[in-house]
Amino acid sequence: MNQILEFKMSEKEFVSPRNAEKEALPFSEVSIESVLLDADLFVKYRSIDKAFNLLLEAIERSPRSIPLREKMREIATSHKNLTEAARQCLALVNLYIAREEFDTAYDRLQEAKLLDPRISVAPGLEAIRRARRPEFDQNKQHTPVKVRTDCALAGDLSLVGIFDVIQVIENSKMTGILVVKSETHLANVSFNSGKIVDAEADGFRGEFAFKIIVEIGSGGFEFSLSPEDFPIVIHVSSNTNFLLDVLTQLDTERAEKQGMRNIGLEDL
Repeated sequence: MNQILEFKMSEKEFVSPRNAEKEALPFSEVSIESVLLDADLFVKYRSIDKAFNLLLEAIERSPRSIPLREKMREIATSHKNLTEAARQCLALVNLYIAREEFDTAYDRLQEAKLLDPRISVAPGLEAIRRARRPEFDQNKQHTPVKVRTDCALAGDLSLVGIFDVIQVIENSKMTGILVVKSETHLANVSFNSGKIVDAEADGFRGEFAFKIIVEIGSGGFEFSLSPEDFPIVIHVSSNTNFLLDVLTQLDTERAEKQGMRNIGLEDL
């Protein structure tokens, strides 16, 4: 599971018990509500397998139903079926993107990463970025950053720089994922015991993605704790040394580009 799961949205054929030749129709809102209530009753009386089976059958008939998938995600998470919970999170990302609910899509993408650290969210980040690109109008009046209160750390990058945030995470030896959202970027950095181990931004992963992240100077950040370590994609002995190396590389690249422009002007 290393990319956004794609689900076929075609309706599966079911045989009606009353008429073997009659094709079952997708659930209506009323029948979906009935399924959700039945699922809650099964959970209440500790019949978790029955709740799962009921919801899976309903999702097969109405694969674009957000309430059904959200209920499955909720029950799977609370009963430690993390694989199924992550699967539903990834499916919900696509559904929320289609509804242009980009913040919720991003939350589900982040949750999938926390549920299964092996997941690469780069394709999802890029899908959200492409879908919301019309909103990235540099001339529009920017609204204040909304800061969540259900995270270990959260704030405004215009007030607290990315380097300070990384230092706090390192000093506290926390394991989790740092989410960065700006007007033009969607990104995250993974940490194991305070050390940087991975980064994803704008469809890229690893050190190149981290270069994008360190240059983000505005927007919001959120850090959520993870009970499990993340796979190591970026190998660092020290966050500080790694940051200095990245900044040196960026400075060198800028100087080379500027030098190329200067040479071009001299030739003219």
